Amino acid sequence: MKLQSLRLSIFVLFLTLMNVSAAKTESLVLGGGCFWCTEAAYDLLPGVKSVVSGYAGGTTSNPSYEEVCSETTGHAEVIQIKFDPATISLDKVLAYFWDIHDPTTLNRQGGDHGTSYRSIILYADEAQKIAAEKSLVEAQKTFRDPIVTQIVPLKKFWPAEDYHQDYFAKHPNQGYCQMVIAPKIRKLEHKLGK
Repeated sequence: MKLQSLRLSIFVLFLTLMNVSAAKTESLVLGGGCFWCTEAAYDLLPGVKSVVSGYAGGTTSNPSYEEVCSETTGHAEVIQIKFDPATISLDKVLAYFWDIHDPTTLNRQGGDHGTSYRSIILYADEAQKIAAEKSLVEAQKTFRDPIVTQIVPLKKFWPAEDYHQDYFAKHPNQGYCQMVIAPKIRKLEHKLGK
């Protein structure tokens, strides 16, 4: 009887620890052009636990990269950021967003163009919507041109194919990574004091 009670106590403790751990993570989905770039940028940010490249904001279920690139699904290349709010606030995660891309160019980031590269924040709840709208108003003070970022409800996040995950980390010598991502990452590392 004591052994069974001990096992039950350990199981309850395990579940409690799992719930406490899960409660310390928040999630935000956003897009600022190529997800390889935004993923690499958010991987640098202290308090970010994980970043997953994917698709959101469209109508096609479980789209492929090729479908999204065809500009027929309505999806944007996005990232899902999981972060520890005890280490970094939602406001700081959003403030960083405005630093890592140009939110004033419609459906374009550098050489990448099309609706799949649009600037977008997909909120999960009213608190995220309010924070995103407030963040946009603050960011607009630093941009001469109007910000065109969409702020819309998140309906579904679809993870991208495995070969897109951690792309910059896995392929630092690939041409796009060398020419586009690496310079951006060096600037961000300098700004973050890394």
